[in-house]
Amino acid sequence: MARTRTVFRCTDCGADAPQWAGQCHGCQAWNTLVEELDGPSVGRLAVITPIKAPVLIADVDPTEFAPRPTGVGELDRVLGGGLVPGSVTLLGGEPGIGKSTLMLQVAAEVAASGQTVLYLSGEESPQQIRLRAERLGALHSRLYLAAEVALPQVVGAMDLVTPDLVIVDSVQTLVDPDLSSAPGSVAQVRECSHRLVREAKARGCAVILVGHVTKEGALAGPRVLEHVVDTVLAFEGDRHHALRLLRVVKHRFGSTQELGLFEMTGKGLKGVPDPSGLFLADRRTGIPGSVVVPTVEGNRPLLVELQVLVANSPLPSPRRSATGLDNGRLALLLAVLQQRVGVVTGNIDVYALAVGGVKVSEPGVDLALGLAVVSSLTDRPVPDDLVACGEVGLGGELRQVAHTPRRLAEAARLGFKQAVVPFSAPAPPDGITAIRVGTLLDAVVRLGLVDAPAMPGRIRPT
Repeated sequence: MARTRTVFRCTDCGADAPQWAGQCHGCQAWNTLVEELDGPSVGRLAVITPIKAPVLIADVDPTEFAPRPTGVGELDRVLGGGLVPGSVTLLGGEPGIGKSTLMLQVAAEVAASGQTVLYLSGEESPQQIRLRAERLGALHSRLYLAAEVALPQVVGAMDLVTPDLVIVDSVQTLVDPDLSSAPGSVAQVRECSHRLVREAKARGCAVILVGHVTKEGALAGPRVLEHVVDTVLAFEGDRHHALRLLRVVKHRFGSTQELGLFEMTGKGLKGVPDPSGLFLADRRTGIPGSVVVPTVEGNRPLLVELQVLVANSPLPSPRRSATGLDNGRLALLLAVLQQRVGVVTGNIDVYALAVGGVKVSEPGVDLALGLAVVSSLTDRPVPDDLVACGEVGLGGELRQVAHTPRRLAEAARLGFKQAVVPFSAPAPPDGITAIRVGTLLDAVVRLGLVDAPAMPGRIRPT
């Protein structure tokens, strides 16, 4: 009788090692080897399929696997039209962010379109899912539930129902009885995902796998899981805010530049057709330290309000707090303001915030963030109908950012009349006037945030 043995397997590449080591010999990653029991494999021989004659690429029918809409508009936007039959999609996100809610809504919409859906849950009972479905209004006669975790039972349920869409919540709960490893281990996740991919391709049904994430925000399990699936989606957001963002990490059937936005409500997730209006709905005008910046998330322009508050600090090392912004960009801008504009920042606390729970990390927010710091420092607000976008260099110079016309068109749609942009920026669309400046110092002077070109050490908190 074969005996089990202990192996150390890499969570990134799946390579085996006889003993633990700090670095994987396969992918050279550090601290990725975990201990597992490797038992006998029953029936693991490869299945040899009949050889299919090669065909010319021009003879392949591109419409055979056309995307089918899910009925959830923001998800269809991200996927480029919907789910492709035979595709496998991996959805990852933090606990409590709303992954199961989104999947149940997708299941209900697809079932309402006349397709058969099989919802497999290894974390909740059918009764729990039924209660959520009643709250979401997701009860439908073509939606089947099963609380199965064993891979043979999962495949058996697919044989009984013959679904067009299979949702597995989550892939870390699946167990292959032929393996002695625990659920969620590298071997179990790898083998179960490979089997489900084969079933999806053979049956022509779409499969969505819900995955856990680590404390660093990466998808849990072996990296091979992300390689084997066709699409990887990341569901993000702050549980203290209603906004949820759906990003594409990998997509074999379309672009990875789309972004979906949802708002969590008492009746589930609701698509946000006008996110800029949502972010600016409660904005108060005439407040020093507040500047609106037009950003681009993927191909989608968003208007976000940046707020900065400065105060004299009694501490030898003043506080620097950036919520929704990159701490490194804030530190860089404070150094540029002190050396190139003359703003004393070494003895003040700086609190910066991207309002609405959104995270903005692109360089296009540099100009708006710098103007917000000076505005708060001098207690002079910027004009209410003004936006600003541009990258700030270490010399204080301004550089244009990508998709400037699209950003300014979104600002004009919401009633903004002026835009502070670098000299090299393209011409603005109709309805908005460009204020062209070459440096951050020129911008603060042009907007009247300071009276004259500043010398180092002149501008201090009021």
